[in-house]
Amino acid sequence: MKALNRILDRARHSPRRIALCEGEDERILRAAVRAAKDGIARILLVGDRQAITSTAATHGVDLAGVELIDPADSSLTGSLAEALHALRERKGMTREQAEQAVREPLCFANLLVREGHADGSVAGAVHTTADVVRTAIQLLGVAPGCRLVSSFFLMMLCKPFHSLKGGIIFSDCGLVIEPDADELADIAMAAADSAESLLGEPPRVAMLSFSTSGSARHGNVEKVVQAARRVKAQRPALAIDEDVQLDAAIVAEIAERKLPGSRVRGNANVLIFPDLEAGNIGYKLAERIGGAEAIGPLLQGLAKPANDLSRGCSVDDIYHVIAVTTVQAQAADSRRRSAGGD
Repeated sequence: MKALNRILDRARHSPRRIALCEGEDERILRAAVRAAKDGIARILLVGDRQAITSTAATHGVDLAGVELIDPADSSLTGSLAEALHALRERKGMTREQAEQAVREPLCFANLLVREGHADGSVAGAVHTTADVVRTAIQLLGVAPGCRLVSSFFLMMLCKPFHSLKGGIIFSDCGLVIEPDADELADIAMAAADSAESLLGEPPRVAMLSFSTSGSARHGNVEKVVQAARRVKAQRPALAIDEDVQLDAAIVAEIAERKLPGSRVRGNANVLIFPDLEAGNIGYKLAERIGGAEAIGPLLQGLAKPANDLSRGCSVDDIYHVIAVTTVQAQAADSRRRSAGGD
């Protein structure tokens, strides 16, 4: 079964409440209705009720099965404003400012997640990445044990011509421009968690470089090595290669020659790029030349799931990100139960 199909099946098995806040966009409406109909999520569509229903009517979209929430008349608006004020008062936000801010659909949707009325949020078809990420960090916060929020792409290699099959996590390709060794270690651990929750298999991490096992000496290589060793110290059971070139990360025969002691053995399912420049180039090469399907950028390191969309996204893109957000919410629930939370 294709990795993407496994994600969709897992989402259907236990759908979660996903808040969307850009319902005046036809693509969002079509993806929302499709997700609800297919049972991969319970959709909460946040925004101006009249504008959303008008857009749906114009484009012939039947909103049956989707819950529509208008901040202007929702019974939750008052309590969410109180929660926002309590959260941001130390940053200088007044109660009046909180009451005004909560009526913005992006803010309202993330507060639904924060306060437990939704399990995850998806935005970015209309809003900028900066707005989506800033709102998520401010309202949801960073997950325990994480020091920063980063991003990843779920790259799907499922076509007949792909010699390497399945899903691979590429990180960070969309957010952290030039991570230092500590930040790169955090990105690697968050990406390993993303692989475990979305791919349903043990993570095998490759810290990409132009060097393999010390074949080159440079400050950029040293950063990658330091990051990998910090990950090893915190997660000794995790299979991870230190500085490794891409071919040795994904080709078993090359790994056997270059890294005979590797636990990854040329079978990496998590590729950690040394900086955003390399990551952005890497995922676009895989997508445009290699024919991989890129889902993302997706966010990791948040206390609760929230994901970004490209403003050029298709209905399929949105649908798949909704499914991924549902599975992330399932994983978050599982971690809370394991930690003894409610």
